[in-house]
Amino acid sequence: MIVFDLKCAGQGHVFEAWFGSSADYESQKARGLLTCPMCGDADIGKALMAPAVGAKGTSRSEVAPREEASAPVMNAADQAKMQALVDALASAQKKALEGSTWVGRGFAEQARAMHYGEQDRTSIHGEVAPAEAKALIAEGVEVAPLPFPVIPPQAKN
Repeated sequence: MIVFDLKCAGQGHVFEAWFGSSADYESQKARGLLTCPMCGDADIGKALMAPAVGAKGTSRSEVAPREEASAPVMNAADQAKMQALVDALASAQKKALEGSTWVGRGFAEQARAMHYGEQDRTSIHGEVAPAEAKALIAEGVEVAPLPFPVIPPQAKN
């Protein structure tokens, strides 16, 4: 496994991502599978990273920790508020998905069919690449990203 710090072009958000290899990163980038988790931007590149370098010789057995990108530290009260907001958002998403049908990778096709009147309108959710989501929006198809990933029914234990 390899970890890269990635950066979106639009807002300059820096985030960490793990890949099986450098080739996996390049493949996912080429297929448009990488997006910024903060703003959804699909224009992603590698950010400069401080390498984790161990001490010389046997003087230390630990690897030097990587410096974090000046993340703000939250006190306990702020952490509790943030957790309450995340819980409320998760609850709202769960309620929004009640009665919705998982269509997996067929989302774009079905959303277009409903938009153009070729299929009855119903609530659906599924998977779509960021570039395809942008194309749907450009066509006027009403879509919105979910704040939290949804586990496909066939992947649940």
